[in-house]
Amino acid sequence: MNKLIVSLLLTVGISGIAHAAGDATAGQAKAAVCGACHGPDGNSMAPNFPKLAGQGERYLNKQLHDIKSGKRTVLEMTGLLTNLSDQDLADISAYFASQKGSVGAADPKIVARGEALFRGGDLAKGLPACTGCHSPNGAGNAAAGFPHLGGQHAQYVGKQLTEFRKEEGGRTNDGDTKPMQSIAKKLSDEDIAAVSSYIQGLH
Repeated sequence: MNKLIVSLLLTVGISGIAHAAGDATAGQAKAAVCGACHGPDGNSMAPNFPKLAGQGERYLNKQLHDIKSGKRTVLEMTGLLTNLSDQDLADISAYFASQKGSVGAADPKIVARGEALFRGGDLAKGLPACTGCHSPNGAGNAAAGFPHLGGQHAQYVGKQLTEFRKEEGGRTNDGDTKPMQSIAKKLSDEDIAAVSSYIQGLH
């Protein structure tokens, strides 16, 4: 029995090492072109471009691979990743994950509704609380690949929720069980605006 446990732990450990190949130092130079939209340290100043600083490495790496393969469409990034290797993407992910994210401010007029949705969901609509996957402070779950949301631009968050909500032609790369598509379909425009604004000021 002990041999089996040791074997399993070694397997998990080896798998973890195999996936933890990003080099943040190497990634800084490779991420130079990314800085034009996302900021040199990943803190984008433009609300339509996401902040990457402090984002989970696993999540970033998945998104870069999905964008490169066409599984996730981001028009502004068309062709930018074509010539990058898996190692390049891992290094870029490691670099941005190692940076400190900035925080914005929530709209005081809708922050109460946004907080209620984020922390408690909406039982009447069958909406779970965002904290279940993204943690109470919006830090996400890096090991599970659930993204860090706290401080993210409200405009960007709102756009992603709207894309997840679309019946056709929207964003679909949220995992095999499609949790975000299921959740987003239950959100009204007002809900999206409120929770996005709350997230922008969350830290």
